[in-house]
Amino acid sequence: MGTFKIEGGHQLKGKIQPQGAKNEALQILCAVLLTPELVTINNIPDIVDVNKLISLLKKLGVKVEKLAKGSYTFKADNVDLDYLESDQFKIDGRGLRGSIMIVGPLLARFGRGYIPKPGGDKIGRRRLDTHFEGLIKLGAKFGYSKEEQFYGVEAKRLKGTYMLLEEASVTGTANILMAAVLAEGQTTIYNAACEPYLQQLCKMLNRMGAKISGVGSNMLIVDGVDSLGGTEHRMLPDMIEIGSWIGLAAMTKSELTITNVSWNDLGIIPETFRKLGITVEKQGDDIHIPAHTDGYEIQSFIDGSILTISDAPWPGFTPDLLSIILVVATQARGSVLIHQKMFESRLFFVDKLIDMGAKIILCDPHRATVIGHDYKSTLKATTMTSPDIRAGVSLLIAALSAKGTSTIQNIEQIDRGYENIDERLRAIGARIERIN
Repeated sequence: MGTFKIEGGHQLKGKIQPQGAKNEALQILCAVLLTPELVTINNIPDIVDVNKLISLLKKLGVKVEKLAKGSYTFKADNVDLDYLESDQFKIDGRGLRGSIMIVGPLLARFGRGYIPKPGGDKIGRRRLDTHFEGLIKLGAKFGYSKEEQFYGVEAKRLKGTYMLLEEASVTGTANILMAAVLAEGQTTIYNAACEPYLQQLCKMLNRMGAKISGVGSNMLIVDGVDSLGGTEHRMLPDMIEIGSWIGLAAMTKSELTITNVSWNDLGIIPETFRKLGITVEKQGDDIHIPAHTDGYEIQSFIDGSILTISDAPWPGFTPDLLSIILVVATQARGSVLIHQKMFESRLFFVDKLIDMGAKIILCDPHRATVIGHDYKSTLKATTMTSPDIRAGVSLLIAALSAKGTSTIQNIEQIDRGYENIDERLRAIGARIERIN
């Protein structure tokens, strides 16, 4: 198990380039199964979860060739469907949450798709009902082995239909969408997720020959086609990484420039950090964060009540950045209520911040009130363990701002979502060492 050793309390300076988007990559990579033709994908992040999915595609028989750093070709012209029923697949498929999105493409193109109960972050219940209820509405027959926790769907030909999703699940929408593009007739998906990464998937599928309208809205209209062709696609920069670097700059009183952020796809992320008093400057397609040597002050609502920051489906604030917002608030002037609506275990990492001296009241599994120190009392170094990707990076930011030397264990969780994070942080002046 790897460990980061971090000497905190140092200002950073320089430019940092965000990696390709993790959550987009997991969708886009599954979409290569929809065609036997060549698909080229660029700006793929070199992270554990994405590499696991690429390995899974190889075992399925997809021909994968690395062209350069972050650029690959995929050709799914000889998919090994027998692998789906092997014992090895039941092990491999459990390795990451994103594996669930191979089911829709396999079902649509080959008439059957299987998956063991997938893994991922331990942040609370993450049910799969939206995925399978949508596929059933398209005409699939659903099966589940409780003993093996193994799911399966089969259909000779999917048929388009109208469906209203119970929740605007990003991965659920992606899975259903990838099945619907090869279904017979028209499919309407209402209450669809509309994140930029889902929009990217729609645009890619349309370039492959799909007929999807309503892209960017919560109602997608899909006219099924008989087959799809090859294409080339480039990932957006990772908005969660961009938010992480904004928070890092503020907490360490550092001047940082985050380059090539695709401003138009950031939604309310910059404005949410501004509500904490952080200066977020637009310079072309870059974000510049000046050194907050005098700190930053949390806004109140117009009536003077305490600011509340909560997560919501896009275009609301992404839940993946609430952990970052929470840790950044620990050194602000003022107080804020963090309301994590979607996952009931995601705030449990705050006990580590409290150990470091943060003033946080965990109201219940979903809400925490943060009373900022305004740098009058710095966080203290400690030893901690990363519970999931986003909490792990939040603890890393806390450690970089803290007085003394901290250690973070179980950094494999951080590596699942952040590419070479220690090397990239050292390049802007961080004192961080990886110990294996």
